[in-house]
This record gives sequence, structure tokens and C-alpha cells, in this order.
Amino acid sequence: MAQTHSPGEIPLRYLPRSPRASLVSALLVLGGGAAFGFALFRDPQLAWRAYVVNWLYFTSVAAGALVLYSVWVITKARWCWPVRRIALAFAAFLPFSFLLFLPMLGLREDYFPWIEAMGHDPVVQRKAAYLNIPFLLTRNLVGLALLFGVFLYMAYRSLRPDLGLANSSGGAGQERGRRSWAERLTQNWGGQEHEEVSSHRRLATLAPVAVILYAVVMSVVAFDWAMSLEPHWFSTLFGGWFFMGAFWGGVAATAWTAVYVKRQDPDLGKLIGSQQLHDLGKLTFAFTVFWAYLFWSQYLVIWYGKLPWEQLWVVKRSEDPWALLSLMTILLCFVIPFAGLLGRKPKMTPWSLRLFTSVILVGLWLERYLMVVPSVHDGHPPITLLEPAVGLLFLGVFLASVRWFLTTFPVVQVWQPMVEGELLEAEGKGGSRRGAAV
Repeated sequence: MAQTHSPGEIPLRYLPRSPRASLVSALLVLGGGAAFGFALFRDPQLAWRAYVVNWLYFTSVAAGALVLYSVWVITKARWCWPVRRIALAFAAFLPFSFLLFLPMLGLREDYFPWIEAMGHDPVVQRKAAYLNIPFLLTRNLVGLALLFGVFLYMAYRSLRPDLGLANSSGGAGQERGRRSWAERLTQNWGGQEHEEVSSHRRLATLAPVAVILYAVVMSVVAFDWAMSLEPHWFSTLFGGWFFMGAFWGGVAATAWTAVYVKRQDPDLGKLIGSQQLHDLGKLTFAFTVFWAYLFWSQYLVIWYGKLPWEQLWVVKRSEDPWALLSLMTILLCFVIPFAGLLGRKPKMTPWSLRLFTSVILVGLWLERYLMVVPSVHDGHPPITLLEPAVGLLFLGVFLASVRWFLTTFPVVQVWQPMVEGELLEAEGKGGSRRGAAV
């Protein structure tokens, strides 16, 4: 990554509100909800499969973006100063993700084939200590609540110093919603210097915890809602494949949103330069290769071992009617973005970076679909318009929540994290490094 330093003064800037964007999000939610209702009436199993696939996809992308933010905190990265808050904006989707997860807790035999097999299948019976509904519900609820809680608290600690600057400058007073949130999140204010030092320390402590918790919880989610659907099959790499794909999706979504923000506001576009797009493009390209590495590592061991219970999962997805979708996944997740982002210019050009990150995000949705549906679906066709149509419900909530965050809180983090020497100096002299609230 390029060695850069943030400027001495950073203005408080918000993404402009857009009634048209709000209308689009509302129409997506209504359309997706209608598609889910129609699917429930026509084929409840298809409806809930599509619901789970889309929940897995959008939740993993949001969590992946927040892990990217956590990694920046851990590594004390400076190049990302204008896009750090953009990655954090995906925290706004997490409360909705948790609410959307609750209906999934009612799924039983129609989704989990191991429930019915528990009475007569000796292989499944040996896994009863892990594969049972009470334990599954408990570990998912507790794990997601902990993970989302840590991410949301990190978002709060990141926002608090900037909102103090907004209050002191009167910048938030021009807009009622922003003023309300600024007042709510800056209660018991301890002074600007104290809040910046305190936030820096707490974020530095929480970021490694968040990354570890993310790996554990996302692995459990992958095991429970995807891998357990083939109860005779298992892969020790499956959890890592899932959560690293989610991280890659978070990187791609952050890059896509950075280009979107850059186009929406010329002033913000001046802060988010080609250097940041280039670095986000390099990260996206790197994890394109890493995704292919994980995919090949899992496939190679299964192929070389030639054990029937290990081959079943791969064989099913490489034969009709799933072969074409599997090929499309490889093209969208590796071949096209690898070729498209290979040079320097595509990473720095906004339209090309947005194009190839869009390809990646579509490919990851298809990958999540293939993780789930072939294991519980044996009919034709392999995919219909209803599955992506149900995803419009999640997409509408996802876009609306992220955009709400960027219109309510400063898009670019005004106060800048300190290195250890600066932190000691700030604590000793009562000073701090921060931008200008203008």
C-alpha cells in the first residue's frame, strides 16, 4: 500500500440526501417482499432457501467490510483515511440482519435434512452432540449478537469524536436528524482530546477481538446453514473459505461504495483520490487470487483423496443441472476480475473498478447460492427468477441502511488515529491530532 499521511485539516462532509435513492430502496424492499410472499404461496421450500441464501450473502458482505475496517485499525494504516468510514458504514445493516435472521430460527425438517435422518442414520447420530436444534439456535443467536455488538460498539467509538467536533462547530445543527444522533452519541462528553485518545485505545483493543470473533462466528454460520445440509460431507476448509470470501466481498463492496460516493459529491470526490482507489483495487485483485487458491486447495484434496463421501459435494455441483452455474461462478469470481484488474489503470479508473467489483459481488452471490441450494434441491430448473427476486428485499434494506449511515454521519473520519508516539504525546500534553470541523 502507498505510504501516505492524512492532511492536517479534514472537513466534515456528509453524503447528500437523495429522495430518489430512498424511493429506489423502498421499491426494492416492496418488490422483494412481494416475491418472497409469492414464493411462500407457490413453494415454501424454495422461498426459505432463497431467504437463507440472501441472508448469508448480505450479512457476510457487511461483516467482511467491518473486518476490513478492523484490519486497518490493527495495522494503523494511513493510506485509507478517506475510505475508512465507508467500510464502517456497513455496520448500519447489522441490526436489520439480526432481525431478518430471527424468522430463520423456525426452520426445521424442510430445511435441515439431518433432523429427519437423525432417527435412522448412524453417521448423523454420531454428530448429534453438535447437530441438534437447541444447540444450533443458541450458538447462532449468541455468536451473532456478540459479533454484531462488537462491530456496532466499534462504530460508536469511531463516530463519537467526530460528532463532538460537529456539536462544537454547529455543523450538525443545520439538520435535525444529524443533530439528534450527534447529541445521542456524545452523552457524558469528556472533552475532545480525551475522547480521541479513549476511542483510539478502545478501537485498538477491540479490533483484534472482532477479527477473531468474526472468523469463529462466520465459520459456525457456514457449518450450520450450508455444510450441515450434506451431513455425511465435511471440509475443514469450509469455514475459512466462507469467511475469507465474505472478507473479499467486504473489500469489493467498500471499493464499489467509494466510487459511488466519489461520483455523488464532488467535494468528497476530491478527498477520495485515485491513490485510494488503486489500493482498494489491489486488495480486490489480491483476494481474487486468494479466493481461487482456497477453492483449488479444497478441490485438490477432495479429488486426490477419492473418498466417495468427500467427493459427493463437489460431484453434485459439477454435473447437470448445476454445472453451468458452477462454471459461471468461477468466471465471475476469478477469470473475469483477474483479467480485468490485472493492470494498474483499471484499479485507478472509477468506472472499471466499479464494474469489476460488481462482477465479483454477483459471483459471490452465486457462490453462496451453490453452497446451499444443491444440497437441498433435487428438481428442475436449478435456479429461477424468484431466488434473486427475493434478494431484492435484502438489497433494499442493505442499500438504505448504508446510505442512511453516510448521510447521517461524516463520510470521512475527521479525527485521525495516532501512532504510539503521538498517543503518548497527546496524553502527556493534553493535545491530539484531528481535522477541522468546517
